[in-house]
Amino acid sequence: MSTTNHDTTRQVALITGASRGIGQALALGFADAGYDVIVTDLPQTETELRKTAEMIGLRDRKAWLYTLDVSKREQIDATVQRALADAGRIDVLVNNAGILKPSLLQDLDEKTWDAHFDVNVKGVLMMCQAIMPHMRTRRSGRVINIASIAGRQGVATQGHYAATKSAVITLTRVLAQEAGMDGVTVNAICPGIILTEMGRNNLGSEEAVRHWEEVAALKRLGKPEDIVGPALFFASEQSAFVTGQALNVCGGIYFH
Repeated sequence: MSTTNHDTTRQVALITGASRGIGQALALGFADAGYDVIVTDLPQTETELRKTAEMIGLRDRKAWLYTLDVSKREQIDATVQRALADAGRIDVLVNNAGILKPSLLQDLDEKTWDAHFDVNVKGVLMMCQAIMPHMRTRRSGRVINIASIAGRQGVATQGHYAATKSAVITLTRVLAQEAGMDGVTVNAICPGIILTEMGRNNLGSEEAVRHWEEVAALKRLGKPEDIVGPALFFASEQSAFVTGQALNVCGGIYFH
């Protein structure tokens, strides 16, 4: 599934959390757009992650697969070094890996709070820290952080998750200011309700799905594939003068 023959004509995207849902859709979307793709996810998802890599291969694109817990700095550093050795370059980093375990703030325990910040915030920061020197040296790069509209307004039973996504939006703005002079743009995408396995579990019922479909201006909820176009825009030269921005992709649930 991997090769060390570097093709300098193709760009390479690295996508975390790529075994399913939005991450898998992004991996396949980038492959369809002509990118070779590095996919990572937790060791327990390796079977699903391998399927993602296989589907990339069916698109006549190279795929490199690494298991990775983004809350562990030593794993990040080792994975990025291996990926650069195997792929030769990383043009686009998509920080998609994230967790959400709903809880009322009153009932939230310290372990759950820490786990969300370790993955959703520290993981984003450490991935950027590991890959940014390579992008700075090449004076070219795109970082795309997957945040959430929860980070804009907060959601009951998701206060800890919303706090992490608000932090990701802020990190995006600051990293954009710190990396811009080196030719690197940093932007965020804030999905609304996307009907992944996690999304359906959080809604809890078909009645809740119908309610939010009615709330949305487009009268539907999102598919993982709805995130692909905005991500490709941020990765492309068409967005060369766009950095530090957070784009809502929510079908018209939130308007600020």
